[in-house]
Amino acid sequence: MRVAAVAAHFGRDVAACLTRVEAIVADARSRGVDLLVFPDATLGGYLGDLGRAGDTGLPPALDGDAPELARIAAAAGETVVCVGYREAADGRFFNSAVCLGGDGVLGRHRKVHQPVGELPAYAAGDRFAAFDTPLGRIGMLIDYDKTFPESARTLAADGAQLVACLSAWPASLTNRAPRLVQDRQSRLFDLYDCARAAENQVVWVSANQTGAMGRLRFLGQSKVVGPGGDVLARTWAKAGLALAELDVAAEVSRARLVLDHLRERRPGAYA
Repeated sequence: MRVAAVAAHFGRDVAACLTRVEAIVADARSRGVDLLVFPDATLGGYLGDLGRAGDTGLPPALDGDAPELARIAAAAGETVVCVGYREAADGRFFNSAVCLGGDGVLGRHRKVHQPVGELPAYAAGDRFAAFDTPLGRIGMLIDYDKTFPESARTLAADGAQLVACLSAWPASLTNRAPRLVQDRQSRLFDLYDCARAAENQVVWVSANQTGAMGRLRFLGQSKVVGPGGDVLARTWAKAGLALAELDVAAEVSRARLVLDHLRERRPGAYA
Protein backbone atom coordinates (compact mmCIF):
# COMPACT_ATOMS: atom_id res chain seq x y z
CA MET A 1 0.00 0.00 0.00
CA ARG A 2 1.19 3.51 -0.78
CA VAL A 3 0.24 6.16 1.79
CA ALA A 4 1.03 9.85 1.49
CA ALA A 5 0.73 13.04 3.52
CA VAL A 6 0.39 16.43 1.83
CA ALA A 7 2.26 19.54 2.93
CA ALA A 8 0.76 22.61 1.22
CA HIS A 9 -0.84 25.98 1.85
CA PHE A 10 -4.60 26.41 1.58
CA GLY A 11 -6.19 29.85 1.88
CA ARG A 12 -9.63 31.43 1.97
CA ASP A 13 -10.55 30.94 -1.69
CA VAL A 14 -12.45 27.65 -1.63
CA ALA A 15 -12.55 27.39 -5.42
CA ALA A 16 -8.76 27.76 -5.60
CA CYS A 17 -8.32 25.24 -2.79
CA LEU A 18 -10.54 22.78 -4.60
CA THR A 19 -8.58 23.16 -7.82
CA ARG A 20 -5.33 22.53 -5.92
CA VAL A 21 -6.80 19.49 -4.19
CA GLU A 22 -7.92 17.99 -7.50
CA ALA A 23 -4.47 18.55 -9.01
CA ILE A 24 -2.71 16.93 -6.03
CA VAL A 25 -5.15 14.01 -6.08
CA ALA A 26 -4.56 13.49 -9.80
CA ASP A 27 -0.78 13.50 -9.28
CA ALA A 28 -1.06 11.11 -6.34
CA ARG A 29 -3.25 8.71 -8.31
CA SER A 30 -0.69 8.72 -11.13
CA ARG A 31 1.90 7.64 -8.55
CA GLY A 32 -0.24 4.80 -7.26
CA VAL A 33 -1.14 6.37 -3.91
CA ASP A 34 -3.83 4.42 -2.04
CA LEU A 35 -4.32 6.80 0.92
CA LEU A 36 -3.82 10.55 0.56
CA VAL A 37 -4.10 12.79 3.64
CA PHE A 38 -4.45 16.56 3.29
CA PRO A 39 -3.91 19.12 6.08
CA ASP A 40 -6.52 20.54 8.42
CA ALA A 41 -8.62 23.32 6.85
CA THR A 42 -7.96 22.13 3.30
CA LEU A 43 -11.02 23.98 1.99
CA GLY A 44 -10.96 27.61 3.09
CA GLY A 45 -7.88 27.70 5.27
CA TYR A 46 -7.34 27.91 9.01
CA LEU A 47 -7.60 30.90 11.33
CA GLY A 48 -5.28 33.85 10.84
CA ASP A 49 -4.74 34.23 14.56
CA LEU A 50 -5.73 32.27 17.64
CA GLY A 51 -8.32 34.20 19.60
CA ARG A 52 -9.65 36.54 16.93
CA ALA A 53 -10.55 36.51 13.26
CA GLY A 54 -7.97 39.17 12.44
CA ASP A 55 -7.46 40.50 8.92
CA THR A 56 -8.04 37.08 7.35
CA GLY A 57 -11.61 36.66 8.61
CA LEU A 58 -13.08 33.31 9.53
CA PRO A 59 -12.86 30.33 7.18
CA PRO A 60 -15.97 29.83 5.02
CA ALA A 61 -18.26 27.08 6.29
CA LEU A 62 -19.53 24.15 4.24
CA ASP A 63 -22.31 21.66 4.88
CA GLY A 64 -21.35 18.04 5.43
CA ASP A 65 -22.84 17.18 2.05
CA ALA A 66 -21.41 20.20 0.20
CA PRO A 67 -20.86 19.82 -3.55
CA GLU A 68 -17.16 20.58 -3.03
CA LEU A 69 -16.81 17.33 -1.09
CA ALA A 70 -18.64 15.46 -3.82
CA ARG A 71 -16.15 16.84 -6.35
CA ILE A 72 -13.24 15.55 -4.29
CA ALA A 73 -14.88 12.14 -3.98
CA ALA A 74 -15.31 12.02 -7.75
CA ALA A 75 -11.66 12.97 -8.23
CA ALA A 76 -10.52 10.36 -5.70
CA GLY A 77 -11.66 7.32 -7.64
CA GLU A 78 -10.08 4.29 -5.99
CA THR A 79 -7.82 6.46 -3.81
CA VAL A 80 -8.95 7.15 -0.24
CA VAL A 81 -8.63 10.88 0.48
CA CYS A 82 -8.88 12.75 3.81
CA VAL A 83 -9.52 16.51 3.79
CA GLY A 84 -10.37 19.14 6.39
CA TYR A 85 -12.89 21.98 6.37
CA ARG A 86 -15.04 24.22 8.59
CA GLU A 87 -18.35 22.41 8.87
CA ALA A 88 -21.71 24.10 9.40
CA ALA A 89 -24.22 21.87 11.23
CA ASP A 90 -27.22 22.56 13.47
CA GLY A 91 -26.40 26.24 13.85
CA ARG A 92 -22.82 25.56 14.96
CA PHE A 93 -19.43 25.32 13.27
CA PHE A 94 -16.88 22.55 13.67
CA ASN A 95 -13.30 21.98 12.62
CA SER A 96 -13.99 18.80 10.69
CA ALA A 97 -12.30 16.12 8.61
CA VAL A 98 -13.93 13.81 6.12
CA CYS A 99 -12.58 10.66 4.51
CA LEU A 100 -13.73 10.17 0.92
CA GLY A 101 -13.56 7.54 -1.77
CA GLY A 102 -15.02 7.34 -5.24
CA ASP A 103 -18.31 6.10 -3.77
CA GLY A 104 -18.63 8.97 -1.28
CA VAL A 105 -18.05 9.49 2.44
CA LEU A 106 -16.22 6.73 4.35
CA GLY A 107 -15.81 8.46 7.70
CA ARG A 108 -15.94 11.79 9.55
CA HIS A 109 -14.33 13.42 12.57
CA ARG A 110 -14.94 16.69 14.41
CA LYS A 111 -11.98 18.09 16.32
CA VAL A 112 -12.48 17.44 20.02
CA HIS A 113 -9.57 19.21 21.73
CA GLN A 114 -9.36 22.96 21.20
CA PRO A 115 -6.82 25.57 22.19
CA VAL A 116 -8.58 28.53 23.80
CA GLY A 117 -8.07 30.66 20.71
CA GLU A 118 -10.31 28.40 18.60
CA LEU A 119 -13.39 28.79 20.76
CA PRO A 120 -14.82 31.83 18.90
CA ALA A 121 -14.63 29.96 15.59
CA TYR A 122 -15.47 26.32 16.34
CA ALA A 123 -17.58 24.13 18.59
CA ALA A 124 -15.96 20.96 19.94
CA GLY A 125 -16.61 17.45 18.73
CA ASP A 126 -17.35 14.78 21.30
CA ARG A 127 -16.05 11.40 20.13
CA PHE A 128 -13.29 9.40 18.49
CA ALA A 129 -14.26 6.46 16.31
CA ALA A 130 -12.49 4.36 13.68
CA PHE A 131 -14.25 3.36 10.47
CA ASP A 132 -13.90 0.79 7.72
CA THR A 133 -12.47 1.65 4.30
CA PRO A 134 -11.28 -0.38 1.29
CA LEU A 135 -7.79 -0.06 2.81
CA GLY A 136 -8.77 -1.37 6.24
CA ARG A 137 -9.85 0.32 9.43
CA ILE A 138 -8.80 3.98 9.74
CA GLY A 139 -9.14 6.72 12.34
CA MET A 140 -8.76 10.49 11.96
CA LEU A 141 -7.53 13.21 14.31
CA ILE A 142 -7.25 16.95 13.82
CA ASP A 143 -4.31 19.03 14.97
CA TYR A 144 -4.38 19.52 18.78
CA ASP A 145 -6.19 16.17 19.22
CA LYS A 146 -2.85 14.40 18.86
CA THR A 147 -1.45 16.17 21.94
CA PHE A 148 -3.69 13.97 24.09
CA PRO A 149 -2.68 10.28 24.23
CA GLU A 150 -6.27 9.19 24.82
CA SER A 151 -7.28 10.37 21.35
CA ALA A 152 -5.06 8.04 19.37
CA ARG A 153 -5.41 5.25 21.92
CA THR A 154 -9.20 5.31 21.52
CA LEU A 155 -8.85 4.92 17.75
CA ALA A 156 -6.34 2.09 18.08
CA ALA A 157 -8.56 0.31 20.61
CA ASP A 158 -11.39 0.68 18.08
CA GLY A 159 -9.36 -1.28 15.55
CA ALA A 160 -7.62 1.46 13.57
CA GLN A 161 -4.28 0.34 12.12
CA LEU A 162 -3.90 3.59 10.17
CA VAL A 163 -4.38 7.02 11.75
CA ALA A 164 -4.66 10.11 9.56
CA CYS A 165 -3.80 13.28 11.46
CA LEU A 166 -4.76 16.51 9.66
CA SER A 167 -3.08 19.64 11.02
CA ALA A 168 -2.73 23.38 10.61
CA TRP A 169 0.05 23.46 13.20
CA PRO A 170 1.86 26.78 13.52
CA ALA A 171 5.17 27.84 14.94
CA SER A 172 5.17 29.31 18.42
CA LEU A 173 3.54 32.73 18.74
CA THR A 174 5.17 33.50 22.08
CA ASN A 175 8.74 32.31 21.53
CA ARG A 176 9.54 32.58 17.84
CA ALA A 177 12.71 30.92 16.61
CA PRO A 178 14.69 32.38 13.70
CA ARG A 179 14.32 29.09 11.80
CA LEU A 180 11.29 26.78 11.81
CA VAL A 181 13.41 23.71 12.56
CA GLN A 182 14.49 25.37 15.83
CA ASP A 183 10.95 26.21 16.94
CA ARG A 184 9.64 24.44 20.03
CA GLN A 185 6.33 23.72 18.31
CA SER A 186 8.27 22.08 15.49
CA ARG A 187 9.88 19.75 18.00
CA LEU A 188 6.55 18.93 19.65
CA PHE A 189 4.84 18.33 16.30
CA ASP A 190 7.40 15.67 15.41
CA LEU A 191 7.49 14.24 18.92
CA TYR A 192 3.73 13.67 19.06
CA ASP A 193 3.68 12.05 15.61
CA CYS A 194 6.35 9.52 16.51
CA ALA A 195 5.14 8.89 20.06
CA ARG A 196 1.51 8.27 19.07
CA ALA A 197 2.54 5.85 16.33
CA ALA A 198 4.90 3.92 18.63
CA GLU A 199 2.72 3.76 21.74
CA ASN A 200 -0.26 2.49 19.73
CA GLN A 201 1.78 0.49 17.18
CA VAL A 202 -0.08 1.97 14.22
CA VAL A 203 0.87 3.60 10.93
CA TRP A 204 0.60 7.36 11.35
CA VAL A 205 0.00 9.68 8.37
CA SER A 206 0.49 13.31 9.43
CA ALA A 207 -0.31 16.19 7.05
CA ASN A 208 0.25 19.86 7.82
CA GLN A 209 -0.20 23.25 6.25
CA THR A 210 2.74 25.32 5.00
CA GLY A 211 3.08 29.06 4.47
CA ALA A 212 1.32 31.66 6.60
CA MET A 213 -2.16 32.90 7.44
CA GLY A 214 -2.30 36.18 9.30
CA ARG A 215 0.07 35.93 12.28
CA LEU A 216 0.34 32.14 12.04
CA ARG A 217 3.33 30.54 10.31
CA PHE A 218 2.72 26.87 9.58
CA LEU A 219 5.42 24.25 10.01
CA GLY A 220 4.87 21.76 7.21
CA GLN A 221 6.76 18.62 8.34
CA SER A 222 4.19 16.22 6.89
CA LYS A 223 5.27 12.63 7.37
CA VAL A 224 4.49 8.93 7.43
CA VAL A 225 5.52 7.13 10.62
CA GLY A 226 5.73 3.37 11.05
CA PRO A 227 4.30 1.47 14.04
CA GLY A 228 7.71 1.49 15.72
CA GLY A 229 7.85 5.28 15.70
CA ASP A 230 10.28 5.47 12.78
CA VAL A 231 9.77 8.20 10.17
CA LEU A 232 9.41 6.53 6.78
CA ALA A 233 8.94 9.68 4.68
CA ARG A 234 8.71 13.41 5.34
CA THR A 235 8.56 16.81 3.63
CA TRP A 236 10.37 19.06 6.14
CA ALA A 237 9.10 22.66 6.04
CA LYS A 238 8.39 22.99 2.34
CA ALA A 239 5.35 21.97 0.32
CA GLY A 240 5.45 18.46 -1.03
CA LEU A 241 4.27 14.89 -0.61
CA ALA A 242 5.59 12.46 2.01
CA LEU A 243 5.04 9.06 0.38
CA ALA A 244 5.83 5.63 1.80
CA GLU A 245 5.06 2.13 0.55
CA LEU A 246 4.40 -0.56 3.14
CA ASP A 247 2.20 -3.50 4.06
CA VAL A 248 0.20 -1.90 6.87
CA ALA A 249 -1.26 -5.08 8.36
CA ALA A 250 2.10 -6.88 8.24
CA GLU A 251 3.99 -3.95 9.81
CA VAL A 252 1.45 -3.59 12.61
CA SER A 253 1.47 -7.34 13.27
CA ARG A 254 5.27 -7.38 13.37
CA ALA A 255 5.36 -4.46 15.80
CA ARG A 256 2.92 -6.24 18.12
CA LEU A 257 4.48 -9.69 17.84
CA VAL A 258 6.38 -9.64 21.15
CA LEU A 259 5.09 -6.53 22.90
CA ASP A 260 1.44 -5.79 22.18
CA HIS A 261 0.68 -2.49 23.89
CA LEU A 262 -3.08 -2.68 23.49
CA ARG A 263 -3.35 -6.25 24.76
CA GLU A 264 -0.99 -5.69 27.67
CA ARG A 265 -2.71 -2.63 29.13
CA ARG A 266 -3.90 -2.73 32.78
CA PRO A 267 -6.95 -0.43 32.72
CA GLY A 268 -7.88 -1.32 36.30
CA ALA A 269 -4.68 0.26 37.55
CA TYR A 270 -5.12 3.54 35.68
CA ALA A 271 -8.07 4.82 37.69
